[in-house]
Amino acid sequence: MLLRHSGRASRWTGAAAVVVGSLVLSACGTDGSADEAKPTSTAPVPDIDCAGSGMVSGSGSTAQQNAMKRWMEQYQRACPEVRLAYNPLGSGAGVAQFRRGATTFGGTDQALSDEDRKVPTDVCSGGKAIDIPLVGGPIALGYNVPGVTGLVLDAPTLAKIFDTRITRWDHPAIKRLNPGANLPDLPVVPVHRADDSGSTQNLNAYLKGAARSGWPYPADKKWAARGGHSANGSDAVAAAVAQTEGAIGYFELSFATKRKIDAVRIATGAPEPVAPTTQSASVGIASAEVVGKDGDLALKFDYRTKAPGAYPIVLVTYEIVCDTGNRPESLLALKSFLSYAASEQGQQELHAIHYAPLPDSVAARVRAVVETLS
Repeated sequence: MLLRHSGRASRWTGAAAVVVGSLVLSACGTDGSADEAKPTSTAPVPDIDCAGSGMVSGSGSTAQQNAMKRWMEQYQRACPEVRLAYNPLGSGAGVAQFRRGATTFGGTDQALSDEDRKVPTDVCSGGKAIDIPLVGGPIALGYNVPGVTGLVLDAPTLAKIFDTRITRWDHPAIKRLNPGANLPDLPVVPVHRADDSGSTQNLNAYLKGAARSGWPYPADKKWAARGGHSANGSDAVAAAVAQTEGAIGYFELSFATKRKIDAVRIATGAPEPVAPTTQSASVGIASAEVVGKDGDLALKFDYRTKAPGAYPIVLVTYEIVCDTGNRPESLLALKSFLSYAASEQGQQELHAIHYAPLPDSVAARVRAVVETLS
């Protein structure tokens, strides 16, 4: 992995392909496609209501790529006549590719804007795009500070770190939150996403909601704060943090676990700082409000929650699909795959790979909406 620095920000670059079971998920494709291979697992074949045939292609969120790999592997083993592909290009690319008809569904970590729901007529044949939540999890703030474990930070301090207003790890604000910790006189190296990202949007939304005026930037997919370094995709940000002393970055919990990166505990005002876990994320998802209408299941979160055990930076990835006007050749396969992913069986797969399952009430609504797709 190479690091280049050029003035305002620097960027780690590289391309990777991840092979898992039945899929090759390419992080550098541009057409939403992915190569395929035969499944190799010897575990019991899941009980899935398969479509007879069809091709389902998706692209977008890197946050959900590990969940998609697991679901697709399991589905493909039970339903070999259906072809599946997912390309983790980032949420912005996922929305763009879906809206121009390049994929069957898009993956995004931010609910669609009103404008993005208005897809061209040849994509949804007169219908509209809707948000279907399918997987959740905490955005971990991973850090690499030698000799420091159990680091605690709060929203105002995080805002100053990611806006390069706090530049040393022994800063008084960090010391105040970590009494007794041996904080080194080491530069802080904040790392953010270079590509448009739902992970970025969720962190922006949290900082804007919890730090208030301390974070003057919009809750967008594009990073706007000053300075720092950048990398494409969650895996590249995690790699940069793992390789750089003094680094701190944001990515889904599964990436922190994979690379054995320590994660920040957030002081929310609850009795104890909250660590990112699938359990603490589920507490946050359960308290979210469904604000979408007419089949859209967009959720709204309380970023200032002080509820005990509720992690405040919770990402939900939505699959973007047409409510009506889906392509006939892929409709049954799409409904079959999404129904499996939202089923109790599919959601139970998430615990083992460090994602938070949807609360039963939300998952039931997802299954009901999927059934109405046409």
